[in-house]
Amino acid sequence: MSIFLRLLEDKDKGAALEAAVRAVVGGEPDGRVFDAPPDSFEQIPGAPFAYWVSDTVRSLFAKHRRIDEEHLVASGTGTLDDFRFLRCWWEVFSKAKFFPYAKGGAYAPFYFDHHLSVEWANDGKVMKAWIVQRYGGGHWARNIRSTEHYFRPGLTWPRRTQSGLALRAMPTGCIFADKGPAAFVPHDDPQALLALLAITNSQAFRTLVELQMAFGSYEVGVIQRTPVPDLAEKDRESLAALARRAWSLKRKLDTADLTSHAFILPALLQREGATVAERMQAWSSRVSAAEANLAEIQAEIDERCFDLYGFEPEDRATALGAESGDAEAEDAGDQDDESEAPSASVDPSRLAAELVDWLIGAAFGRFDVRLATGDRQPPPEPEPFDPLPACSPGMLTGEDGLPLDEAPPGYPIPFPADGILVDDPGLDDGFPAERDLLVRVQQVLALVWGAQAAEIERELCRLLAVRDLRTYLRRPAGFFADHLGRWSKSRRKAPIFWPLATASGAWTIWIYYPRLTADTLYKAVDRQVSPKISEVETRIAQLLGEQEKAEGREASRIANQLSTLSELLDELKTMRAELLRVAALPYRPNLDDGVQITAAPLWELFRFPRWRNELQKTWRALEAGDYDWAHLARSIWPERIRERCKKDRSIAIAHDLEVLYEG
Repeated sequence: MSIFLRLLEDKDKGAALEAAVRAVVGGEPDGRVFDAPPDSFEQIPGAPFAYWVSDTVRSLFAKHRRIDEEHLVASGTGTLDDFRFLRCWWEVFSKAKFFPYAKGGAYAPFYFDHHLSVEWANDGKVMKAWIVQRYGGGHWARNIRSTEHYFRPGLTWPRRTQSGLALRAMPTGCIFADKGPAAFVPHDDPQALLALLAITNSQAFRTLVELQMAFGSYEVGVIQRTPVPDLAEKDRESLAALARRAWSLKRKLDTADLTSHAFILPALLQREGATVAERMQAWSSRVSAAEANLAEIQAEIDERCFDLYGFEPEDRATALGAESGDAEAEDAGDQDDESEAPSASVDPSRLAAELVDWLIGAAFGRFDVRLATGDRQPPPEPEPFDPLPACSPGMLTGEDGLPLDEAPPGYPIPFPADGILVDDPGLDDGFPAERDLLVRVQQVLALVWGAQAAEIERELCRLLAVRDLRTYLRRPAGFFADHLGRWSKSRRKAPIFWPLATASGAWTIWIYYPRLTADTLYKAVDRQVSPKISEVETRIAQLLGEQEKAEGREASRIANQLSTLSELLDELKTMRAELLRVAALPYRPNLDDGVQITAAPLWELFRFPRWRNELQKTWRALEAGDYDWAHLARSIWPERIRERCKKDRSIAIAHDLEVLYEG
């Protein structure tokens, strides 16, 4: 028998060590002192010094079968260039080219929306060629593993998190990553998968995993070696039902996330209430109730799994009171993309900003406003391992499940088929431009709230700390800053509403990214910018005529108006010249390049500094040839791309010019 001291939770290690030693010498009880026979550690794979648990717990590794004796646990693909091969699901056009990608991410047991997609056309031909070239030869399988198990339903988890092990359902049709390994069951049985999901999220399983580890790196080998209990049919059914309930509770909260595959309506439209404040309170109550239910489900799973494994009462108390690994000792720089657990927001300003984001989406025809009015009901909840949809249920789609570019018959509000709106209150109060974004947003508000629309708008402004919604839409650190943060995931920045503004921000064109085409910039110039220039020029001419007759304060007022309009006119002409310059590059956007590449040539027209700087760097990299795999690079520098294809097979394949590759 040997004595071990555990001082992990003590900040003053010296004082703690002294107190523990005194307890040992005096034979006094101390929760930091453990005695265990060293040979008992050999029961655990790797024989770690797992002295803080009983021999009963250590013996469980011999008592139960390893998880990989019945189930498959595997590592997946590492792209070696995520910017090239990964996209957020909403920023790509070709669903036959990009597939859902489980890449670890945040701590999220049971349910997680897999928001990334990976390019895998022709069985990953481009990525395979790239990896071979990157390694200077050899075989692509050194970095792309387990391809025979792609698209199977399974469980996945982030390999590294600061919060602990968290397995969640991986739907059919996904590719999984090296940072997001996967577990599979025989015959892909959904009931068996759900039962395994419950077991692997139990505190019993987590305890056995943590015993094998020094830090929070949940490698495939560790999971493979962890034992799982044999299940009778009634145990399998009850555990599967608990996991299904937990998955459903978390998914229901996710239906308020605009970027989720599960999105239906923003939180403030999912709850009833005469005011925004009442709806916020109702949503907060719903979140609290869901969290309480999840805690109850977790407690029941823990109790059942403790029984199945054979944990003694003292061991259960130790497991439930233990810290989630040595999170403090982890290398924070080597975490997966998101270490914070996703959660349903109850922050008032955030909920208000999400509602405005939805209102703008409805004005552009992205989101189906009929879900808010009750004229359309959401589809039934899918099963945990059903394939992810091409569009969320909250989007406006046709019978094929794909987005609509034009309003269907009977749709209650118009939206721009070309994806272009403007921030233009008009030159005279009360006469806003036909395509003014704020007017379209107010139309949606009126449709949803009727006579209460004006008061709802005022409540939103108070929560957003702005005078009015136009200020929020126009201010660089207002709507677009919120939108950019909301539509950025896993280091990918993918905003879908683009404000292209004059230098002062006095006039803005809003472009809806999914409807962007090679004609969009020309349409913006012909239908919006040039008419606005003519309108301003006409108004200036009128004011000049009035100025000749005006005196005193009236003359001063006109002079101020002329100064403002002259500045606006200069800025509009500069904007038109820049739009035409970019269009003539030639600018032929391909959405499969992703938002950042596609927006880069327009960087000078964005006013939010962080995004503008990011796009400027991206454009410089495009010019330098760093992203010659992009379709946009080929449209602008075709000869350079053809030369590059001769030496880089992955780029040749990407542009369907493999015939040029010289080897």
